[in-house]
Amino acid sequence: MTGRPGADRWVPPEGDVESLRAAAPGCRGCELWADATQVVFSAGAERARVVLVGEQPGDAEDRAGEPFVGPAGRLLDEALAAAGVDRAEVYLTNAVKHFRFRAQGKRRIHAKPGVAHVKACHPWLEAEVAAVRPDVVVALGATAARAVLGRDVRIGAERGTWLSAPGLPAQPRVVVTSHPSAVLRLRGRSGYDEAFAALVADLRTAAG
Repeated sequence: MTGRPGADRWVPPEGDVESLRAAAPGCRGCELWADATQVVFSAGAERARVVLVGEQPGDAEDRAGEPFVGPAGRLLDEALAAAGVDRAEVYLTNAVKHFRFRAQGKRRIHAKPGVAHVKACHPWLEAEVAAVRPDVVVALGATAARAVLGRDVRIGAERGTWLSAPGLPAQPRVVVTSHPSAVLRLRGRSGYDEAFAALVADLRTAAG
């Protein structure tokens, strides 16, 4: 990772998950740390067979300091349960560790992280995969898929199939699927049941 921009200088060499988590609050690899409440690192089993990678923390996660605890996280819990996957046995993280948002009055509205943010944070993701050594990485959404695979991904065209990530340590198998927030936006509308079922099917593929 030497010579790459971003978080390299803050990532402990060959660190386990706990040492990575302890070092992450000091990262200044991009500007997002300045406005976020705190870094949101990871949760779950530190020797998991499956790693789930999302886009970035949302407002609830930024305040709690833990990934996937807001509405999208609750939908992910439903999908994991439907797929027969115990959340406690997977490792959850995000491609970008700080919440990017725009202020609207007292509200903080999600703003998609840029490619530069994904690249800046990539050394953390590499280090996490090296520490956890999963068999499978599930990329939740296009931003996560780009971080994991190092290229643009059309989720609809590539979801639910086995992909390779030669840029990640130990080269785990990869499955891409929708981000739970994209499914959540369909709740109460036509297409929700199909979108939720597709997410469950992809998680079942990864777990199986």
